[in-house]
Amino acid sequence: MHAFPEIARRLKRAQGHLARVIEMLEAGRPCMELSQQLHAVEKAVGNAKKELIKDHIHHCMEETSEGMPREVRALIKEFQGVTKYL
Repeated sequence: MHAFPEIARRLKRAQGHLARVIEMLEAGRPCMELSQQLHAVEKAVGNAKKELIKDHIHHCMEETSEGMPREVRALIKEFQGVTKYL
């Protein structure tokens, strides 16, 4: 099962943060507050990207490795497991 709903949720969060940053800029809010909100946007987009990459690795590699020798499938499983540390 793809993680697309989770990715969309993360991007919507980033969209909300970005809208807030624009409002804050237009209102002349302090730089520190703007920086904090921009950091939240950056973090939310980065997390969405990581989730998309992990999803791709898990689904595409799973399908591709079906006909491969057991040793290769084991290496692919190990690689998939390490993606949780991205």
